[in-house]
Amino acid sequence: MKKIYYILVSTLVLSACGNNGKQTVNNIIEAGDIEAMRAKKNELSEQLKTTDTEIKLLDSMISTFNLDEKLPLVTTVKAEEQTFNHYLELQGDVMTKQNVLIYPEMAGTLQKVYVQKGQQVSKGQLLATIDDGGMGSQLEQLKTQTELARTTFERQKRLWDQKIGSEIQYLQAKSSYEAQQNAVKQFQSQLGKSSIRAPFSGIIDNVIKDQGTVVSPGLGSEVFRIVNLSDMYIDVEVPETYLGSVTKGKEAQVYFPVLGDSAITNIRQTGNFINPSNRSFSVEIPVPNKNGNIKPNLTAKVRINDYTSEKAILIPQSIVSENAEGEQYAYIAMEPNADNEATAKRIIITTGKTQGALIEVLSGIEDGNQVIKEGARSVKDGQKVKIIN
Repeated sequence: MKKIYYILVSTLVLSACGNNGKQTVNNIIEAGDIEAMRAKKNELSEQLKTTDTEIKLLDSMISTFNLDEKLPLVTTVKAEEQTFNHYLELQGDVMTKQNVLIYPEMAGTLQKVYVQKGQQVSKGQLLATIDDGGMGSQLEQLKTQTELARTTFERQKRLWDQKIGSEIQYLQAKSSYEAQQNAVKQFQSQLGKSSIRAPFSGIIDNVIKDQGTVVSPGLGSEVFRIVNLSDMYIDVEVPETYLGSVTKGKEAQVYFPVLGDSAITNIRQTGNFINPSNRSFSVEIPVPNKNGNIKPNLTAKVRINDYTSEKAILIPQSIVSENAEGEQYAYIAMEPNADNEATAKRIIITTGKTQGALIEVLSGIEDGNQVIKEGARSVKDGQKVKIIN
């Protein structure tokens, strides 16, 4: 720039010294005319101002066409519509509805224990018996009395059908027989309580009372713990703000840190009660347990799909900035040429949910836009950039 300036000044001076009919600077100086010197100086100053303006204009045009100009280097990502699944990340505990303590229903000595800890049992299987204290013999006596009452009733009925005897004798025989039948059923029910049976199929997790122990109904007299590991589920507390988006049938991804195992399942049931203490509702998520490794009270990490968009625009969160008005914006590369040179344009955007390092753009960026990624923090609106993807 300075070289051009000096060349032009020299040219002007030489032109001024030419034989164009005007006095040269040297001639004016030799003449010693001070007024002529001032006039010549003003003339050259005006010429210099004009030349300086023209030089600036030429510099501006040269920079526009200068192929060697150093442009900011950026990388871009193409905005494309894609399916976006947002997941709510929570923690829950593994539960089973078939994990119970078995209590005796009658008092007595634990006469016989038929199962061991860890044994697989079926529903209704006999686990232990309690000394019935002679109730079995009493039941047999009642059955004998019932049989006698039945015979008496049948004979009395035959006589009554033949119009022999009184009606009251027939009714008394019938009543006695029915009373004996009810007594046998009631006694059988009481005697049945001396047998402890499995309420469902499962595994004997613990044998709490040993054979020969005196037991009775009530707390502290647990005999067995039985667990069924085939119907396991995770109980999760979900904040009430997700009441409309976390519903029955939604996909859930389950991970067990202790086991290093994971599974994909669906929500089986959502609670109908908001817990006032933490403003949350419960969600029940079944989990398969083919190998039996999943145990009750095991901690699980759960990701519940609470939002899905089939045509979402996703960009990295790191390239989203915010202006003084609180508006979010990003830069896109406009009309890249054959040399991958483009103009950076700032776009005001509206964002939605985030997932990992990505954020959903609801408006501002369209499908196919080249969004500036690397270098997005250093470019300016309208600045020329070079894409180096």
